[in-house]
Amino acid sequence: MAIEVSEKNGITIIAIQDDMTIYTASEQKARLSKYLQSGRELQINLSGVSEMDSAGLQLLLWLKQEAGRNAIKLSLVRHSQAVVEVLELLNLTGHFGDPVVISANWNAS
Repeated sequence: MAIEVSEKNGITIIAIQDDMTIYTASEQKARLSKYLQSGRELQINLSGVSEMDSAGLQLLLWLKQEAGRNAIKLSLVRHSQAVVEVLELLNLTGHFGDPVVISANWNAS
């Protein structure tokens, strides 16, 4: 799984540069779960996600649930077109409580 991790103002920023599908979800869950144990605020940058299926969505739902359970603030930022399409299809755009910005560069579907 290609991820980039950086720190800014006490926030751990995790940029996912991979598909979020059934083929990657297990490895992604294992790698991302360690950041939930840090106790630090997390931002998940989704701009590099080119494909997402229900397994990827389940991973995001799990991350949000576990962060809440551990009193960790978690934000999803810079949603890619693939992520927004899945969230909109399932009417979950507002579920995570994070603003979703539509890019003018996206292809019409």
